[in-house]
Amino acid sequence: MFDHVTIRASDREASERFYETVLKTVEIKKTYSGEHFAEWRSFSLAQASDEKPVTRRLHIGFVAPSRELVDEFWRVGTEAGYQDDGAPGPRPQYSPEYYGSFLLDPDGNSAEAVHHEERRAGPIDHLWIRVGDLGASKRFYEAIAPYSGFRLRHEAPDRGTFVGESGSFSVVSGAPTQNLHMAFPAADNATVVSFHRTGVGMGYRDNGAPGERPVYHPGYYGAFVLDPDGNNTEVVNHNR
Repeated sequence: MFDHVTIRASDREASERFYETVLKTVEIKKTYSGEHFAEWRSFSLAQASDEKPVTRRLHIGFVAPSRELVDEFWRVGTEAGYQDDGAPGPRPQYSPEYYGSFLLDPDGNSAEAVHHEERRAGPIDHLWIRVGDLGASKRFYEAIAPYSGFRLRHEAPDRGTFVGESGSFSVVSGAPTQNLHMAFPAADNATVVSFHRTGVGMGYRDNGAPGERPVYHPGYYGAFVLDPDGNNTEVVNHNR
């Protein structure tokens, strides 16, 4: 499962308003809003900066408890003036019971409400991450799979899908997604260390050595490695 997924917004206030408006329709409530970020359980957003630019070309699917709430997500969003990216309806190309609707957030990322036969533990059902080199991205995420808990389960000519205990993400050929942060939970600090050692040892770019980050909370122990397109992956043990 995802520990957390964070995106950067060009206008945090506008993006926070968008996500608050549409996520409450599928019973995902905002759990925190402070100086540095806003959070809906495992999904969060923060203001972009010169050092941490805007997240673009991401698709994120949120769990909806029913088809009726998928309809409501789209209705409320479009009536509030947000851009339609796909009306409510079945998408049997994904699975027989798949039912979704799609909107664009203020930075053009695709946000979906989805209801289907698979149960998810958290608010995030799936991500689609556009990548410049599909083979390179699959190799990276396969290399960290023992530590992320997401393993390659499905392949197609233009994508690879990694599935965890709850949720999935797909790497998809295209103009790369930019400035996504995706964190995976670990049960102990040793897993965090092994993730970082493996990633850096294979030539991937270090973005933060294993260690405590008390700025988040006491006991927060994480490490960071950049994927081939520069997106920030993390494994974290909260020591709680």
